[in-house]
Amino acid sequence: MPALSFDNVVKEYPSAGETVRAIDGVSFDVEPGEMVALCGPSGSGKSTLLLLAAALLAPDAGAVRFGQTDLSRLSTKEISDYQRHSIGLISQTLDLFPGVPALENAAIKLLADRVPLPEARRTARPWLERVGLGDRLSHTPDQLSGGERARVAVARALVNQPRLLLADEPTANLDTRRGLEVVDLLASAAREQDVAVLLVTHDQEAAAVADRIETLRDGSLGSPMPLDRTAIS
Repeated sequence: MPALSFDNVVKEYPSAGETVRAIDGVSFDVEPGEMVALCGPSGSGKSTLLLLAAALLAPDAGAVRFGQTDLSRLSTKEISDYQRHSIGLISQTLDLFPGVPALENAAIKLLADRVPLPEARRTARPWLERVGLGDRLSHTPDQLSGGERARVAVARALVNQPRLLLADEPTANLDTRRGLEVVDLLASAAREQDVAVLLVTHDQEAAAVADRIETLRDGSLGSPMPLDRTAIS
C-alpha cells in the first residue's frame, strides 16, 4: 500500500478577484522506502502539494491519503497527532530555534510530545551522530555551517521515526557538495528505515538521487521520469 497518495487533487486560491487553480487534478503515489523528487518551475504548485501532504492545507477536490487515511477527514487533534508522529518535515528555511543547542533542536518534536528532556536527548543523540554531528551536540545554529544546520533539520525530521518524510528545497542554501550530502541522507532514510520521501527541488543533481521524478507545471503533472540508477555518477 502506498504511504502517500494524491488522488485527482485540486487546490485553488483566490487572487485579485479571480480563482487560481494551483493544483489541477494531480494523482500519484509514494511507496514506503521510495524517494520521489517533485520538480518544476517556481509557481508550479510544488510547495502546495507538500503542504497538502503535511495536512497544513486541505484539497478543494480529490483526496490526499496517508495509507488508507483521507487527511481531509481528520479532526484537528488527529491532524496534530499525524504531524507529530507520522511525518517528518524539512522546510527550506530549516526553522531551527536560535540559541538552542543542536541536541535540543533535534529533539524538539519529542519535547513537544512531553517526552522528558533526558529521554529526548538520549533519543536524538544517535540521529545527530548518524548525520555526522556527534561532535556538534552543544553547538547552536549560529555556530554551525549551512550544511550542518541542514543535517540537524534532517535528524529532527527523523527523530520520531516517521513513515513519511517531506522535504521542501532542502538544498536551496547549500553548495553542491553539501546539498548532495543532505539528499543522500534522505535517500538512506528511505532505504534503511522504509520511509516514503517526497522531495521538492529545483536542483537536478539532487533530483537524480531519487527513485523517480514527477514533473509539475501549472499545477498539472507531466509524465513521470524513472531513473537509471546505474547512470548516476
